[in-house]
Amino acid sequence: MTWLDMAIDLAKQFESCRLEAYPDPEYGWRVATVGYGATGPSIVQGTVWTQDEADADLLYHMTGLGVHIDSVVTVPLSDEQKGALCDLAYNIGIAAFGGSTLLRMLNAEHIQGAADQFPLWNKSNGVVLEGLVKRRDAERALFILGSNFSGEAPPQPGGAQ
Repeated sequence: MTWLDMAIDLAKQFESCRLEAYPDPEYGWRVATVGYGATGPSIVQGTVWTQDEADADLLYHMTGLGVHIDSVVTVPLSDEQKGALCDLAYNIGIAAFGGSTLLRMLNAEHIQGAADQFPLWNKSNGVVLEGLVKRRDAERALFILGSNFSGEAPPQPGGAQ
């Protein structure tokens, strides 16, 4: 299984897929949402997608996140680590990920410290959400699965960088 497969599986596990646009819980119809949490100017009240469109959008965004992860992470990543990081970035946004202590620790080769940062991203508007606790636990478990805490670089299955 590739990093992309793992990232998509995590997102599908924790993001419900709604094929008819719905209002964002925080911003209402100013940020209409469809599929696996897709937003943007073309998504408005009344937008309807097919399952294939929702799946293609998720694939597109995860692929882009993979490119972004490769551009900001300076250490080698296993497929598991990259999949976990892509799902985290998909959920919290690339700006939050880019400024995170998790990324700083990872790039400083403090892999355990980076893994320990996942659970801290469990809040929405300052409130701990059980769904985010579970999602961060799953991402952290995948990240750790692909980590080698002996001080050596992690394996590079499938040529993932």
